[in-house]
Amino acid sequence: MSRQAPTLEDVAREAGVSRATVSRVVNGVRNVDPAIQELVRQAIRRTGYAPNRAARSLVTRRAEAVALVVSGAGDTSEEAQAGFAARVFADPFFGRVVAGIVGHLRPRSVHPVLMFAESAAAREEVLTYLGQGRADGALVVSSHADDPLPALLAEASLPAVLFARPARPVPLSHVDVAHRDGGRLAAEHLLARGCRRPATISGPLALPAGQERLAGFRDALARRGHARVPVAEGGFTHDSGLAAMAALLAEHPDVDGVFAANDLMARGACQALRDHGRRVPEDVAVVGFDDSTAAVDRHPHLTTVRQPVEDMAAEMARLLDEHIHGTRTDPTSVVFAPELVVRESA
Repeated sequence: MSRQAPTLEDVAREAGVSRATVSRVVNGVRNVDPAIQELVRQAIRRTGYAPNRAARSLVTRRAEAVALVVSGAGDTSEEAQAGFAARVFADPFFGRVVAGIVGHLRPRSVHPVLMFAESAAAREEVLTYLGQGRADGALVVSSHADDPLPALLAEASLPAVLFARPARPVPLSHVDVAHRDGGRLAAEHLLARGCRRPATISGPLALPAGQERLAGFRDALARRGHARVPVAEGGFTHDSGLAAMAALLAEHPDVDGVFAANDLMARGACQALRDHGRRVPEDVAVVGFDDSTAAVDRHPHLTTVRQPVEDMAAEMARLLDEHIHGTRTDPTSVVFAPELVVRESA
């Protein structure tokens, strides 16, 4: 004969509290004394009680899941859209975002549902999924300045938090890094190590991140007498960094320092420099941005500007939790400080 599953009443007896108190703790009600919450959690562990998630959802009217939406609105061709997911998974940045989000959600028994929104139909699917209550809100990582999804989420009054400040103002909370400060750190490091002809491979200049990293780099160099800085625009990919570095060398063969606005482009720049017979860092110093796995996956290990992606992603999830539970109603922004990590490339 099988043993009957533990009930709320069993937990209440074990903890020495009422069934109602156990129910409030299980359902995440916030007005329970922390010491009593801990008593109930210990009793749950001892009894082996497992909440009925379906019943709990009926009480809380929450799905206990959030949508992690990777969104874009660039090339709408079928070929480009088919390769969208592959490009996302190939970028080490995305893995860090997922790690930060899961690290915050898992202890709260909330789970992310990965969704892609690279087309109008996919965006409509995201809005329908959220509107039907199948997820309690959205954490949005957008890769294109013209992405309409943030505005659509705001218009539908759906809880959402963005990774990075959107290119167009929208009444949603966002988490970001101080990009301009990161560009300044890169410039100051290249100058400190003796570079006299620095250049940069910017990110897409339609995106605030691309604009701000470039502005910080230029501003710091201008303060040190460098009135003109060669710039080649990249697309945050390895191949775009390779092409941009080749273009810089063709026009400015005497360049001796390069700031690439992310690590993937910095890796592409290193390859282009090798192809042109230049040594890194002896002939040309290279600084990246992100401190992703791409910074240390081959030699030379990249000197890079670190943005604390995992912490930023966890903060996104925390803000979304506040919006879902109604403890925060107005949009807010949280901006993290970058840090220079010195390695072999500069």
